[in-house]
Amino acid sequence: MTKETFDLIKQDKIKKGNVLTVAQVAGIQGAKSCSQLIPLCHPIGLTKASVAFTMSDDLPLGHRVDIEAHVRCKGETGVEMEALAAVSAAALTVFDMCKAVSKDMRIGGIRVVEKSGGKSGRWTSDE
Repeated sequence: MTKETFDLIKQDKIKKGNVLTVAQVAGIQGAKSCSQLIPLCHPIGLTKASVAFTMSDDLPLGHRVDIEAHVRCKGETGVEMEALAAVSAAALTVFDMCKAVSKDMRIGGIRVVEKSGGKSGRWTSDE
């Protein structure tokens, strides 16, 4: 995103409201609504859904908002789809709230970093 958009988010000066707070709520809602969005994804009783943001302006990646979701349940299934839905909903909300300032933002790099539980057990990304 542009430096202007980045600074407006940091200073809480986006006209639609506090971007990161609204995106956090959207991300949690996205995790809870995953089975309604993704065909064949069954509903899961989540025990935790959290979304956190890191504002970064380091080169060469430039100005960006990094989004991380943590999701848990007590069942015998993984919740990686719910975590991905959380990050996606949060990212789309950031875009929606900031598009009046800058339309050249990009959403990318959404991935599972770590997973535990379910049939496949523990998994951690090599990246």
